[in-house]
Amino acid sequence: MQPNDVDRKRIERALDARARYRYVSPEVRAVEGGYRIESPCCSRNVDPAGGMIDIARLEYASALQRWRLYRKDHARCEWTLFAEFGALPALLQMLNQDPDRIFWP
Repeated sequence: MQPNDVDRKRIERALDARARYRYVSPEVRAVEGGYRIESPCCSRNVDPAGGMIDIARLEYASALQRWRLYRKDHARCEWTLFAEFGALPALLQMLNQDPDRIFWP
């Protein structure tokens, strides 16, 4: 499945309910096979200058009918599969809660 504006808007609206860094405006970008979420680095843990950092990557595996959520390993500069979900709302709920600061460092 290719990225589309309907899902992108759903993701953008859902991010308004996130628990962390509510005072910044994340961006949702369509990328090959899914979406990438970027946000200013408020904590300065990843980017001391507070620049834009990768937060998460979302992909829909149509053959499996599953959404995949990836986290960014900033030290290695690579995406790591975190979990798979049967529905986009369940994935977004996990991303928004992020109790262990895996996505919003």
